[in-house]
Amino acid sequence: MEPTASRKLGPVRESVACLTEAYTCLRRGSCPSQRAGDVASAIFFGVCGGVSGGDLELTCISVSLLDKITSVLMSGSLPPAANLYHAEVLTGLQDMNVMLRLILHFQSNDQITSHLAAKSVSTCVFYQLHTSNTVCPVWWETCEQAFYSSTLSPALDTCLWSLTDVVKRLLQGGHQENFGKLLAAFDSSLMTLCSKFLPEERSEVLLCSEDVSSSSRRWGTTLCLLLELLELLTASSVICGADVFLQSQRITYTHSSALLTIIGGSSHYFVKKRALLLLKRAVLQKSGENWALREGLYIGPKNKQLNTDMSLLAKIMLKAVDTNWLPRVQVESSSVFGGTRHVRGMEGQKADCVMLRALGLLLLKSLEIYIETSSGAAEVNSVFKVCGYLQSVWAFLRQVSVPRTEVTHCCCWLSLLFGEQDDDMMEAAKALLSIFLHHRLCSGLDDFSMLKAACVFGCNPHCHFLLLLQSISFDHSILLDFLISTETCFLEYIVRYLKYLRSDWQGFTAACGKTCLLDRRLSLQQSPTASCGGDELKVTNEDKDPVRSNACFQPTGAISSAGMIGMAAGFHLVEYDSSDTSDTEDMEVSKGAEQASVSEKSRYSGLDMKSDMKLQKLSDLAGILIGPNTIPHRRAEGPSVPVFQSQQTSCPNMAPVSGHLTCDTLDRVVLCMSQLRDVVKRLHTKKLFPYNPSSLLRLLEILSNFS
Repeated sequence: MEPTASRKLGPVRESVACLTEAYTCLRRGSCPSQRAGDVASAIFFGVCGGVSGGDLELTCISVSLLDKITSVLMSGSLPPAANLYHAEVLTGLQDMNVMLRLILHFQSNDQITSHLAAKSVSTCVFYQLHTSNTVCPVWWETCEQAFYSSTLSPALDTCLWSLTDVVKRLLQGGHQENFGKLLAAFDSSLMTLCSKFLPEERSEVLLCSEDVSSSSRRWGTTLCLLLELLELLTASSVICGADVFLQSQRITYTHSSALLTIIGGSSHYFVKKRALLLLKRAVLQKSGENWALREGLYIGPKNKQLNTDMSLLAKIMLKAVDTNWLPRVQVESSSVFGGTRHVRGMEGQKADCVMLRALGLLLLKSLEIYIETSSGAAEVNSVFKVCGYLQSVWAFLRQVSVPRTEVTHCCCWLSLLFGEQDDDMMEAAKALLSIFLHHRLCSGLDDFSMLKAACVFGCNPHCHFLLLLQSISFDHSILLDFLISTETCFLEYIVRYLKYLRSDWQGFTAACGKTCLLDRRLSLQQSPTASCGGDELKVTNEDKDPVRSNACFQPTGAISSAGMIGMAAGFHLVEYDSSDTSDTEDMEVSKGAEQASVSEKSRYSGLDMKSDMKLQKLSDLAGILIGPNTIPHRRAEGPSVPVFQSQQTSCPNMAPVSGHLTCDTLDRVVLCMSQLRDVVKRLHTKKLFPYNPSSLLRLLEILSNFS
């Protein structure tokens, strides 16, 4: 037996020695002492070893070396002699039909071997597309057969991962032509696969989900791999635009009803979360944001079909809400390492903040798209529908996230829900502003009634703006970061809000006045406490007898401790009070934001920013909103209210109501925006601002003029 074992180990040891030398020389950029044909034979021997029951370690080494050689050849980092040598190795392997041997590992139950094989195959497929503009026939036939059969197996999972990897490489490299050729080859088989896993008939999805809940997790793993591929395909519809237009790029939109059914069904929680995040990114047109795109990526001309698809997704989402879909959505208990922890006893319910933000933003953006596509007589009726949808989402959030807190002012949900995520918060604020402006246009209400109704439905833009400033402690440098950042839509939001502010300064001043009253009342009461981490949301309130009110627009009555300012002060994005103020004179603005801001500059540069508004007294309105309360000159500071030193002056345009009214909230807002305007001016003068802010600066003058 010993001689036989020695003869069997001999070729393995020789192959390992040859591969080790080849890998060392590849890293050094030199040529091994072995001939290129011998290195190719050693790699091929190792690749075949695992299939025939040989040494798995040798197989992993061989597959990894093949992947490394192909990657280095594509990078062009080798010296000419070494490049020619390793190209000859790769040609020898192609003559041996190594791809067929690699693909056989797709069926392996050993996950390491199958993953390494898929990674190597993906690199070789990309290399062939890059060099000869052709799709590897063996790989294409294998993946197409797996997609058409749609049978749960390791081979299907590996094929999905391999195709996803190739698609990602093509999109990151800007290879639109090769991407279109690759996707066209898989368009039909992908549609068949999605028809099996994402059927249009809701009953079929429920049956599929029920079967999964009683079986293994393989269905969930396969579906998550499919959802990852769908996100890339959805992103390609934006990246490639009209250059590539295929049915498989629209699967996320056309099968959104099935995705919503999975989210509200009995499937695994990680599948629900993945599907919900896919829909959220699709409605925001931010698919693929979790993988880096190379700088200066070519974006093709916009596909006109995209607007239709977005409208379809919005309608399907709102239809699901009409059919009582929201209560069926599971918000898992606190996530911990290795699983989830279910809360028991009096500990309180803890919800997944990621799920809640995705749900809220998906509905708000769907509402925004819905009102933008409505027309004619349907607009008036849609006002009542939109308000109903808003009430549904606030009621759902109150039920699942903060059952022990009386949130008496629905506008506070913006800070409560999105305070930990700047980009989501700006998107939500912009969507709510669009919803409010539509409501204002179609409702026919006067300004006071409109704002009162807006607070009931949680879409008062003045409240949201004040909550935003409260959450950052009125720090103008944070607003400057938002303005020059490409990660949020703050520029679009602030321009649109300031345009509205020109026509409703009275409502803004009234909101500031109510803020002052709430601020002082809260200093005499115990403010709510809150903590919102990355995965959970827990809010408690010690107020035993909260008073339900409209917070900002309440004629008389006590103010609940869960009012607007209390909620805003307790939910800061970041604790900015202790941050050092940066020297704006020495600030350098990255040029990275320049390209992303060019379109915004051209969009708003032609706006007419001149205001011909006349200042008006608010004595009647102040009497209604504030009531005969005398507010002390010095403001008592509660523990949860941001500390900010500002001069206490009389609030302009607010008539005295039973004594001298001091509106320090308005002073803080005006000071913050004035500081922002001065910093932007200085940066623009020094040519350090990434775009032309002239239109923005004229809008920022509004607060100074009115104050």
